Amino acid sequence: MKLSIIIVSWNVAEKLRENLKEIYFSDFDKSNFEVFVVDNNSGDNTVDIVKKEFPQVKLIVNSENLGFAKANNQAIKQARGEYVLLLNPDTRVKEDAFVNLLKWMDENPQARVCGCKLINETGEVIKHVRRFPKIWDQLAIVLKLPHIFPCILNKYLRNDFDYERQAKVDSIRGGFFLVRNNTPQLKLDERYFLWFEEVDFCNQIKNAGEEVWYTPAAECVDYVGQSFKQVSVSKKQKYFRDSQLKYFKKWHPVWQYYLLKVAWVFGMFISFILGKMNFKSEAKT
Repeated sequence: MKLSIIIVSWNVAEKLRENLKEIYFSDFDKSNFEVFVVDNNSGDNTVDIVKKEFPQVKLIVNSENLGFAKANNQAIKQARGEYVLLLNPDTRVKEDAFVNLLKWMDENPQARVCGCKLINETGEVIKHVRRFPKIWDQLAIVLKLPHIFPCILNKYLRNDFDYERQAKVDSIRGGFFLVRNNTPQLKLDERYFLWFEEVDFCNQIKNAGEEVWYTPAAECVDYVGQSFKQVSVSKKQKYFRDSQLKYFKKWHPVWQYYLLKVAWVFGMFISFILGKMNFKSEAKT
């Protein structure tokens, strides 16, 4: 089998339905891929839709929300494909995406992990290539400095990256994340509930002497965070803070971990003040 597609879903039944329809409508040989849907205790009719409309899907139903990493790992253990694709439920793959991307991977053995060109509903490119987090750019995020100085994160966000050319990169978005199944370390770190899982994995790949690549050979529409929109701002910030601190504790000197931990005291206060002021910003982090 060539490809195992893994979709972790939470309360986005309609987007998941559209996603699965596009997958099975794609140009890829239907006998050469398998699809896993891991439902993280959705409160909608996700499970019923999958069972009734897509009986060929390998469905894993969790009695609680296990988070992104742990849920993906449940399916990764069962994946039989030569390649494993972690795919967000709120995406829509183009008909030729799988054929083109797997062809590219077969021709580029240096790539252990690969991401493709992501666009939004209006056709605009979603900038998702990132450099690995450093203490100064993460402090800027914690202290909300991009709200005042948007350009402060240009290097970290790779705003100059050319999405029309393939390139070796630090990390890519976890919403469309293709990995060779023979990767020894093919398991997401379950200490992360949400955020930083893919960055952590890409860092593992780099430290193993392997490479992460971006290619425009395939294209996918990403509706960006439909599940996440249902989460309160305070809970989103908690998830981000917890994952960021775990990442720095694992990968960076201990003083950077403690510096970030202290900075969050001020960051939470700043968030509170901005919230009271109904301050809105277009800053991307």
